[in-house]
Amino acid sequence: MSNIMQFNFPTTIRFGSEALKEAPLYLQHNNCKNVLIVTDPALAQLPMIATLQALLKAQQIDSIIFSELAKNPTEKDVENGAECFRKHHCDSVIGIGGGVSMDAARAIILMVNHSGHLFDYEDGTGNDAQVKADNIPYFIAIPTTSGTGSEVGRSAIISDSTTHQKKVIFAPPLLAKVILADPSLTLSLPKSITAATGIDALVHNVEAYLVDSFHPMCDGIALEGIRLIDQSLLKAINTPDDIKARYNMMAASTMGAVAFQKGLGVVHSLAHALSAFNNMHHGLANALMFTESLRFNQAVCEEKYQHLEHMLKVEDFVTYCDTLITKAGIQTGLNHYGIHESDLDTIAEIALQDTCHLSNPRKVSYLDFVAILKASL
Repeated sequence: MSNIMQFNFPTTIRFGSEALKEAPLYLQHNNCKNVLIVTDPALAQLPMIATLQALLKAQQIDSIIFSELAKNPTEKDVENGAECFRKHHCDSVIGIGGGVSMDAARAIILMVNHSGHLFDYEDGTGNDAQVKADNIPYFIAIPTTSGTGSEVGRSAIISDSTTHQKKVIFAPPLLAKVILADPSLTLSLPKSITAATGIDALVHNVEAYLVDSFHPMCDGIALEGIRLIDQSLLKAINTPDDIKARYNMMAASTMGAVAFQKGLGVVHSLAHALSAFNNMHHGLANALMFTESLRFNQAVCEEKYQHLEHMLKVEDFVTYCDTLITKAGIQTGLNHYGIHESDLDTIAEIALQDTCHLSNPRKVSYLDFVAILKASL
């Protein structure tokens, strides 16, 4: 599977092994000569980043790496990245990595040429209309995990250092101009990351499908994403060099992020709260919250659960998801990750402020959040 395919949905996606090599071409076509590479600290040390820089240098394109990012990026990280962009006179940005890199890159391209504070542009403020496309540097997104699908996003999720709340910064011009989706970049991922990001992709597709609104296009995308994950996640974990499984997982990841323009739900509000509370990996947090959240929604989603059971040829969808998490090697139980019953009220308060649960098919109260967390201990 070496041919590179192109999709133009929702932006240009170049999909296939060695798509990474096309980065210099797109920068040259847009007269970019000095790019800021935004990535996370661990990825910055890996050969793929050096390879990317070498590809750029061979075409006389300068690059500087910015990787000073927390596991859940903060506004200070974004300020530092924007300052790095200006200090080195960059004209473009490549975000390479998982959700952390993509979120930070999008927030950085917003703030290098826009005034005010990052959180002035929080979703719901109406300030997305103040974001001028002409003031956004050329942006390429290169995913290296198959989970968040953040490469196709138009928003950035950034943690407020004061309140620990995750805030969504939204503006349509933040969508990458081109996505270089290269499944071969995921071959060296540790099993634990393949598992956590894979469950993240599953949650995106499932929550999008369960949102109770009319959007048959998103529903179709979500259902196919779920089917691909069912076929491929365990293969990608247990046979890491299975390139077909890697292709399917990267496609399903991207599909989940397209589908959840329809909305997300209770799983994500809780996962965001967990990540803000103790810096937990987002995919892992989703996995820990998934089963009990599905049980919470079951009473209002019975018909959709039955459709999923028919498609996957399983007897019970909740049991299927719970078993898949276990087979993926993910240890469940919040207590295994330092979360105690005394912490639940605080986590529930943070989750209540998160907007994802507003599109959950069943209304969620503070007490509901506490009960789901307690059942997940």
